[in-house]
Amino acid sequence: MKRNIVSKLLVGTISASLVFAGCGSAETASTEEEVTTTENTAEAATQTTTEVTAGPAREDITVNETIECTDDSTHAIEVSGSSESYSNVEVIKTGDSDQGDEADFYGDNAAIFATDGATLDLSNIVVDTNGTHANGVFSYGEGTTVNIADSYITTAGNCSGGLMTTGGGTMNATNLTIETSGNSSAAIRSDRGGGTVNVTGGSYTTSGTGSPVIYSTADITVSDATLTSTASQGVVVEGNNSATLNNVIVNADNNTKNSDNSDYYQAVMIYQSMSGDADDGVAEFTLKDSTLTNENGDIFFITNTVATVNLSNSQIVNNDSEGILLRASAAGWGSEGSNGGQVDVYATSQTLEGDMVVDDVSAMNLYLDDSSTYTGAINSDGQAGDVYVELADGATWTLTGDSYVTSLTCDADSINLNGYKLYVNGTEYTEGSESTGEAITLESGSGSGTPDGMPGGQAPDGEAPEGAPSGEAPSGEAPSGEKPEGAPSGEAPDANN
Repeated sequence: MKRNIVSKLLVGTISASLVFAGCGSAETASTEEEVTTTENTAEAATQTTTEVTAGPAREDITVNETIECTDDSTHAIEVSGSSESYSNVEVIKTGDSDQGDEADFYGDNAAIFATDGATLDLSNIVVDTNGTHANGVFSYGEGTTVNIADSYITTAGNCSGGLMTTGGGTMNATNLTIETSGNSSAAIRSDRGGGTVNVTGGSYTTSGTGSPVIYSTADITVSDATLTSTASQGVVVEGNNSATLNNVIVNADNNTKNSDNSDYYQAVMIYQSMSGDADDGVAEFTLKDSTLTNENGDIFFITNTVATVNLSNSQIVNNDSEGILLRASAAGWGSEGSNGGQVDVYATSQTLEGDMVVDDVSAMNLYLDDSSTYTGAINSDGQAGDVYVELADGATWTLTGDSYVTSLTCDADSINLNGYKLYVNGTEYTEGSESTGEAITLESGSGSGTPDGMPGGQAPDGEAPEGAPSGEAPSGEAPSGEKPEGAPSGEAPDANN
């Protein structure tokens, strides 16, 4: 399996391992990629080894039974309020759903559906869906848990995610291969009510418009995996939710649009759509011991929300020479004048390269420590939004253009002007001098108006990006009996995307 690994990686080798499939009767070959990266420290460069295990191929899974469903708005496997398990089965789902949010929120037409506090264990299975709103494996409701391992999932229709979690459900996935080709079909997907998603190992690929590998309105953690998007963002986080990536390889090529809400392409997008599907609050993205490669546009884009970005010991490379590292700005979501991006960026043992732009309704606190290095310019066109930069514990900043910040904390040897000028609150900084400043207070929810997760202000002119929850009320009843206590009501929000 060929990987697009950036040139800064020192070593790239492939080794083989064996995984046993189904009752110990068959062997499944997987690959384990070993990547050695460099960690910059004040004393010396050390090496960190990353091992990423690919998921199984379709032919590696032994199938003893086929379960097929061709009807609209039905499931091939449905488990409600009980504990069940399936292994070595192939699940084929065709048929469509015209229920919209009934499918996205409550699982209508999913191939495999668990609800009402069920526990569903799946191993060594193959799932194929080809229909609208035909999600592969769906966990709905508080107390519901789906555990899936060593399996292969493909979805071909629009609005058909690989793994889907809503209403407070739990999804635990280990060593999967997921491929989605429809629009609005994230490989790892959540919607209204969110939940908890843990993914370890495997390969996750999307090729449709508006289909990031991860769309998070939940708490999603992915470790030791490969994430590849060929048309959309790699990761999208909406509202008071999170995406945490540990020891992963992310390749993102966002090159298609379906709305006029934003002029930019990006690898990681953090925002609030105002649809009511994600509570207001601080969105969080974490990248640790990983590789993130972007092919088009910017690396990070933050709009209409407060966000925290944690970066540690990771390779971050932008192959688009015109793209920038980070953009915090207003776009087509939220109320004009208060819909900028507000972000705390924490870089630890991290190398960062590229410019940053913070517009006049946005703000950023940039904290670099533990010998982190930043090479780039901040707001090179002049002062715009508030920006605070703090360099500590051997961190350095080398300018590549004139830069404008509001406040600065640094030691005398922290900043290399490199022939350019740095202005701090309008005053030119003198190279070799210390500075002590104050961080900017970021106000949670200020970009979206009304508290408690309900949208306020005017609806934007365009639509939310495909793959985002639509915010419309579901047209029918939730499947499989009553919804668990605390489940979302499905009422339409005050303003649509």
